[in-house]
Parts: sequence; C-alpha cells; structure tokens
Amino acid sequence: MAWKDTRPLSPHLQIYKLPPTALMSVLHRGTGVVLSIGTVLLVIVLAAAAGGPDSFESIGGLLRSWFGKLVLFGFTFALFAHFCNGIRHLIWDMGYGFDVSKATRGAQISFLAALVLTVLTWVVAFAG
Repeated sequence: MAWKDTRPLSPHLQIYKLPPTALMSVLHRGTGVVLSIGTVLLVIVLAAAAGGPDSFESIGGLLRSWFGKLVLFGFTFALFAHFCNGIRHLIWDMGYGFDVSKATRGAQISFLAALVLTVLTWVVAFAG
C-alpha cells in the first residue's frame, strides 16, 4: 500500500454528531441510573427522619448545603426528563411520531419540558 489512510474505520463521537433522538435515548438510560441512586438516597433520608430530629439533622444539614441542593436539583431534572421521555415513548407505542422530523421534535420538546418542569418545581419550592 503506497499511502496510509489516517481516517477512522468507523464514525465515533468526536466526528459524528448524535441526532436528538439518540441523545434522548442516552439521557433516558442515564436518568434511570440516577433515579435508582436517588431512590437509595430517599430511603436514607426517610430512615433518618424516622430516627428522630437528631438523626435527621445529620442528613438534613447535608441536603441544605449547596452540594445537597445541587444533588436534589439533578435528581429533580432526572425525574422529569425520565417522565417526559417516557411519555414520548408512550406516544410512539400508540403508533405516532415515527417520521424523522416528528421524532426529532418530540425529543426536543421532551428535553425542554423537563427543563421547564424542573425550574418551575424549584421556583415553587423556594417561593414558599
């Protein structure tokens, strides 16, 4: 062979831009993992609350910190992203939205709805 081909053998993430539907698929799987871990955190918080005020104060202080609020914000986004994407899949299960433009639009709407619901939830939580 007189020349050396330096191109990759197959597309990879450095040169290939994933479509919104693929990004939402990855996000859906990731949010499922985050929700599983968040459920363990919820059980820990509930167990601490059941242990009384002194027991809860240890975990409550962590949740009130900036890091705890960041974790709770991430959990809230994961919950809404997984929920909204689940609705999108439910619509697909009914046989609608399979063409590329509608699938792309559905992925965008799902992501934006999750963002809006997350921010709205936190605005309401801090307003009271």
